Amino acid sequence: MSEKSIFIPHFVGKPVERIEDLRLLRGRGQYVDDFHPEGLLHVAILRASVAHGRIRSIDVAQAQAMPGVRAVLTAKDVIRAGNGRVPTIPMRRAPLPGMEPFEQPVIANIKIRYVGEPLAIVVADSAALAEDALDAIVMEIETLPALASRHVSEKNDVLLFEECGTNIAVTYSATKGDAKSIDAPYRRCETLCIQRHTAVSMEPRGVLAEWSSATERLIVGGAAKVPFATRRILAQCMGLPVDRIDVLEYDVGGGFGIRGDFYPEDFLVPFAARQLGQPVKWIEDRRENLLATSHAREAEGRLEILCEKDGTVLALRGQIWIDMGAYLRNSAEVAPRNAALFLSGPYRIPNIDVESSMVLTNKTPVGTYRGPGRFEADFFRERLFDMAARDLGIDPVEFRRRNLVTESEMPYTIAAIDPTYGEQQIEYESGDYRITLDRCLAEIKWTEKAALQGKLIDGRYHGLGLACFIEGGGAGPRENARLVVEADGTVSLYIGSSNIGQALETTCLQIAADALGMPMEAIRVFHGSTIYLKEGFGSYASRSVVMGGSAILDAVNNLKERLRAAAGRRLNCSAEEVTVGDGMSASFGGRTLALAALAEEGLTAEGTFASPYRTHGYGAAAAHVTVDPKTGRVEVMDYVMVEDVGRIINPLTLNGQAVGAAVQGLGGSLLEHLQYDANGQFLTASLADYMMPTASDFPKVRAVELENSPSPNNPLGAKGGGEGGIIPVGAAISNAVAAALASLRVEPRTLPLSPNRVWALVQAAR
Repeated sequence: MSEKSIFIPHFVGKPVERIEDLRLLRGRGQYVDDFHPEGLLHVAILRASVAHGRIRSIDVAQAQAMPGVRAVLTAKDVIRAGNGRVPTIPMRRAPLPGMEPFEQPVIANIKIRYVGEPLAIVVADSAALAEDALDAIVMEIETLPALASRHVSEKNDVLLFEECGTNIAVTYSATKGDAKSIDAPYRRCETLCIQRHTAVSMEPRGVLAEWSSATERLIVGGAAKVPFATRRILAQCMGLPVDRIDVLEYDVGGGFGIRGDFYPEDFLVPFAARQLGQPVKWIEDRRENLLATSHAREAEGRLEILCEKDGTVLALRGQIWIDMGAYLRNSAEVAPRNAALFLSGPYRIPNIDVESSMVLTNKTPVGTYRGPGRFEADFFRERLFDMAARDLGIDPVEFRRRNLVTESEMPYTIAAIDPTYGEQQIEYESGDYRITLDRCLAEIKWTEKAALQGKLIDGRYHGLGLACFIEGGGAGPRENARLVVEADGTVSLYIGSSNIGQALETTCLQIAADALGMPMEAIRVFHGSTIYLKEGFGSYASRSVVMGGSAILDAVNNLKERLRAAAGRRLNCSAEEVTVGDGMSASFGGRTLALAALAEEGLTAEGTFASPYRTHGYGAAAAHVTVDPKTGRVEVMDYVMVEDVGRIINPLTLNGQAVGAAVQGLGGSLLEHLQYDANGQFLTASLADYMMPTASDFPKVRAVELENSPSPNNPLGAKGGGEGGIIPVGAAISNAVAAALASLRVEPRTLPLSPNRVWALVQAAR
């Protein structure tokens, strides 16, 4: 085996504590609102108060005349400064022909399509002065009928985009075999629903922009997750060359998918800075966060399962509708695509025919939220599995075990998706799915607790529920890294991945330290910002370790080649004769040069990892709940998730991610709900109305991570593990509640399972 292919871990696989935490715990974190450049101005945003309407006029004269107000900008100013139009925000992930008409303008111009849409921005000496000036703006709005649900929208009686003739933007089809014509001894069709909810990060969004008239350069801070994509979109919208914009990544108080979108504010704040020639900052308050940051999850599925009498699943078919809100934001396609594509999960289902439609309504646009589309698909499928198992008189565990893809069937090809954006058909590359299922059952003591199933004890029914899942990771197309040897012999690592709270710095250091044969303390990590590399892709779809970590390995191999060449010149030998040892020392003929001695050679190397193949972690989750039929309260007594992630870089940080994801899933399954009335008015604009889990709500959540089946698709063997914990939660909890209330014939079909909903189900059954 050549030296290039050897990767012997020393730090990888160890529970190294997060190096980021010391800085953050000491109050030395630097978030966007911690920066106050000289001459800083502040932005407040006038947002639409009606869900659907035509803008007749916006009069900003009174607001403009108020003390401390520097500018009030509307769509007219954007048009005047640009090419005679208001730019729209392009799709980032997988643009398809026909999506462009549904893209969001950076500021409302002719029509308003949701409550919270930006209509104007005020720039003032302080945030308070800017907010006061909002009240002085006078508008005339012609109210139009609101489309507050997909059922109303699908009628097409009222159109959000008249020129398109429909409120359905795109319909995806996932197909395999011949599900349309197949018949079976057992069939069941159900309509299942998931409510609108989203990630509510601890730190709201913020943007800081500085424009230099002298150099005609724009510096933007506050973008997270995909800074290079943010720069590209901003350059397109502002009509600037990409190399005139630098996007800086600061510390981030939570990502979870929603920070990957390009929002109107990401244009409006830099636009204001350029117009005024001064630094401009906007920080989102919690009301804006709930109202205007991307929503997620609102989905309905009308699906049919077809089985043999022995429980062998023959087919899944039906229709899924995703309420996309008013526009297609730049990662809008991910959830509807994944909901159809991964409906089969880890199971052998030979025939699939599912359509997933993106339906437009007068609500806040939808983006990605941890496990987009997969959470929805898991809920739909695993609920159907439990219903089918009960109808057929088969144990739900045995039903799943009978249909899981086996190790001998790998690689396993799932359904094909259409339309597609040049992607390869997806194959699950490796794994023994029964191992994670059996381990999960053992961890929760399923056999021992089986006697509790449906039992009424002290006024509460007990129930156990189960779900299996697939987590996709390693999204391409590539990632880049750069290594620089400093004068003191330390190494600076620059990586295109972004830190959104997932311990990126720690895991990158572990990978780099092993590959370089150096202590972690001798390496510094710089990430995310566009000033570090020519190209980067950021962190999304559980890719930062798979793609970024593999790019580090390539950079190390390239650095070793340059090190040999430099050492060969010093040692009077060929590069091939130089041996690279621990600490990147170079040896030949009994002489050894330390890395610091070669630093003056200007040693630097770049690395890239590119792959069209995704990775697929897999696992199972089980829940033990109690249900109080008098109040409808569901208490989670125990929750266990087991996932095989291929290769574990840091078991400590991975476990934290898995448990955190599970808690997010429990919040979305039992509490969280973004609600609108029939007029499209937003009803949950504070944390008094939008219920989130607290530290005491779910005290017993456990996660077990395995590495039995490394991925063959990258040199680390990693599969990604940041999203798996959330994917099966809705299904496992719903199945547990159904099992608890089986004697009452309660069948949960809609999330969240809040106390009032569960109580209503019990009353209806009685």
